[in-house]
Amino acid sequence: MSARTPRNRATGRRPPARRRPRGPGRRQRAEDRLIGLLIAAVLVVGLVAVVVNWLLAHWWILAVVAVLAVPAGGAWLYQKQQRARWEAVRARGLRYGLAQLDALHHARFEDAVRDLMHRDGCRDAVRVGGGGDLGADVKATDPYGRRWVIQCKHRRDGLGGSAVGTPDLQVLNGTARQVHGADVAVIVTNGRVTAPAVAFAEQQRLHVVDRHILGAWASGSRPLWELLRAVPPPRRPTALS
Repeated sequence: MSARTPRNRATGRRPPARRRPRGPGRRQRAEDRLIGLLIAAVLVVGLVAVVVNWLLAHWWILAVVAVLAVPAGGAWLYQKQQRARWEAVRARGLRYGLAQLDALHHARFEDAVRDLMHRDGCRDAVRVGGGGDLGADVKATDPYGRRWVIQCKHRRDGLGGSAVGTPDLQVLNGTARQVHGADVAVIVTNGRVTAPAVAFAEQQRLHVVDRHILGAWASGSRPLWELLRAVPPPRRPTALS
């Protein structure tokens, strides 16, 4: 049996139960937080006032900093503009010979294709090739608003390497538009392409950049869409259209 509270013998009543002391209520905690914030704000304002007064008393320090900052900022801006100018010049003058492309690692070949698209005016050109790329090695948007999805097939031996066949085109056809939203789906190789693969590409509105077209594109100055046939029309009017 549980213990019962003993009754008062004089009155026959049980003494009132003791209440546990309660901690500070929500209102008290809120007031404490508000007071803490007010104290912090006063300290910050006081610190700012001290710093401002010190700087006003030593104004020459601000003058020296300003004198030093102006040429430093000008030099930084000049260097930034120079880098942008040289990058633009390098992009416009980017050229590759087929022998250079043959000697590249397959990942660097994808970089070269990306850089060529950038040279042609695709500012968002990016290499996405790698494990799980789903048939896309390079993506880019041209100045006409068309989305390009490019699959790269590098052959170390060039024409002597294995030919790009229909299965390679089937992978591109299955993912370029449905997965990557391509307007223009392209396969680029420095090697050979089989005749059935070329026929399949024409049937499925895919574009093949073989060694011949790659050589003209990489070593010249014309953008890729001027070297391919039946490229979709521009998505939006531009100064170039």
